[in-house]
Amino acid sequence: MVYNISKTFSMVDGIMRIAIITNTTKDIDCTAARSTVRAINGQAEIYMPDDCILPENLKINYMPRSMIWENADIAFIIGGDGTMLGAAPHCARHNIPTLGINLGKVGFLTEVEPDDIANAADRVLKGDYIVENRMLIKMKINGKGPGFHALNDIVISKTDGERLIGMELYTDNELVNHYAADGLIIATPTGSTGYSISAGGPVVDPRMELYVATPICAHMLSVRSAVLPAGKNITIRLSADYPQNNAIITADGERKAVISEQDEILITRSEYEFRLIRIGTSSFYSTLINKLS
Repeated sequence: MVYNISKTFSMVDGIMRIAIITNTTKDIDCTAARSTVRAINGQAEIYMPDDCILPENLKINYMPRSMIWENADIAFIIGGDGTMLGAAPHCARHNIPTLGINLGKVGFLTEVEPDDIANAADRVLKGDYIVENRMLIKMKINGKGPGFHALNDIVISKTDGERLIGMELYTDNELVNHYAADGLIIATPTGSTGYSISAGGPVVDPRMELYVATPICAHMLSVRSAVLPAGKNITIRLSADYPQNNAIITADGERKAVISEQDEILITRSEYEFRLIRIGTSSFYSTLINKLS
């Protein structure tokens, strides 16, 4: 199920526990973080990372950032969509519904503006919101390690100095296409409005469950985006037809590895879902028009 209005807390003694994570490069002087703490005003336990101490004598539980997620029923993420993407895998692993407060430019994932923090906090404290479950994807290189999770996309792109890279895309071992391009984006529905759309990919309702494979600057007239079912596994290999064929792998914009033609990328649907809190009445499509017009 990708859309619901339910929420489940692991509250201690009936008190909601709220994690507040702010991007201090955008939240100058932690102004938005202070506004959020004041809006909660003792109605819930507040947890913040100990690398972001607010100067006032506010009632906050500080702890290492790595421990925040284990102590939260709800998360308020303050920043832009990139800040939300960084927090999403942690929130998803711990099944934490997450509200985004927008200090960025676009704000598809961060719907609350700074002047509406008090109203948003009140709505969350009252349980007056809905939750959208967004699928994540997981990437493994050569089947090793626990894998990397992404809410928006996994991107395979050329290294500096390379002109083009050759790639082969398979679903459940069935060849989908060969590519000669600057790279290849495997996007979730949530990520369809990110890097994928700038490369010519389609817009997908974020509540759907599928992959969008979009080449970056393909050197082929016939190549377009491919929409693939989320129930299948995606395998990507670099083509031996391009000598010294190396590529960079990123997950939600964060560089993870450099691969060569001996490597194999496996992308599957993640076992986790990201629970995005929505309190507004605007539909995805009206938001799309407002943000991208």
